Amino acid sequence: QVQLVESGGGLVQPGGSLRLSCAASGFTEDYYTIAWFRQAPGKEREGVSCIRSVDGRTGYADSVKGRFTISRDNAKNTVFLQMISLKPEDTGVYYCAARYGSSCDPRASRNDYPYWGQGTQVTVSS
Repeated sequence: QVQLVESGGGLVQPGGSLRLSCAASGFTEDYYTIAWFRQAPGKEREGVSCIRSVDGRTGYADSVKGRFTISRDNAKNTVFLQMISLKPEDTGVYYCAARYGSSCDPRASRNDYPYWGQGTQVTVSS
């Protein structure tokens, strides 16, 4: 069973930085994609970024391009989301999600991902 555990959320001022981590385990196939989603209060859960296991190829939502970077540490089975130049509109619960296969589209629906972490709160406020 795939398990995902997020960490690294917190309170940060506008313009600040945070790094989220997603510790992943339990994959039984070599080809999978890990993504970050976020959900602000009263809004739909939206895709932020994704990364493919097969080649490390990444994808980003337009709203975070140039500010967020997704990366992985294969030895530790961990995926990171480095966030800089944070804005109040980046506030929300950030979730790590996973699916088998090599499709990495940041616009993918939450329904495309069967495996989820518990989420970590990110608050950008002065």
